[in-house]
Amino acid sequence: MTHARAERAELSDLFLRLGPDAPTLCEGWTAFDLASHLVLRERRLDALPGIALPALAGHTAKVQESLKARHGFAGLVELVRSGPAGIYGLVPGMDAAVNTIELFVHHEDLRRAQRTWEPRTLPADLEELFWRRVRAARGLLLRRSPVGVALHRIGGGVALGGPSGGARIEVTGPASELLLFCFGRQAHARVDLSGEDAAVARLMDASLGV
Repeated sequence: MTHARAERAELSDLFLRLGPDAPTLCEGWTAFDLASHLVLRERRLDALPGIALPALAGHTAKVQESLKARHGFAGLVELVRSGPAGIYGLVPGMDAAVNTIELFVHHEDLRRAQRTWEPRTLPADLEELFWRRVRAARGLLLRRSPVGVALHRIGGGVALGGPSGGARIEVTGPASELLLFCFGRQAHARVDLSGEDAAVARLMDASLGV
């Protein structure tokens, strides 16, 4: 089983355990909204642009609501579980290449919005994958950082991002936690930060990620 499929299965189980009204880290979204978002990504390519482009967000929101009305929460969860769908299921290896991180981040969006949670112990090869992706995408993920960032992976590895001049904040943690930090989940990532207090505060408030 690929890591993407494992995340699908675990996330689907958690959806059903928590129910449609459970909170998530995605502002304004419940578990029901998150499930419909995941189904939309794979099965409604016409609505994908609105995820990133505000001018098209209205259509995406309408499609998301229509998916909720048509399938219900349990139906959407089953569609998430049974994936990959669409192009992700047609092109060999695309699900693992594209959806592993998407599913992991949203799995944690659901887990970490609950009253109690602890970081998962992840397979070493998955942590290694996350570190490779963070290093490769740090320019994109940290492009809106107001300060320089030095990512220190526990176990070895450093990646620099953000502005090259001025203050720099050292962010230390496992690759999975650095990934979540760089994807805009700063307040919920288990990392250590060091640097000027004002610069740390600016980084914590920044809109990081894609």
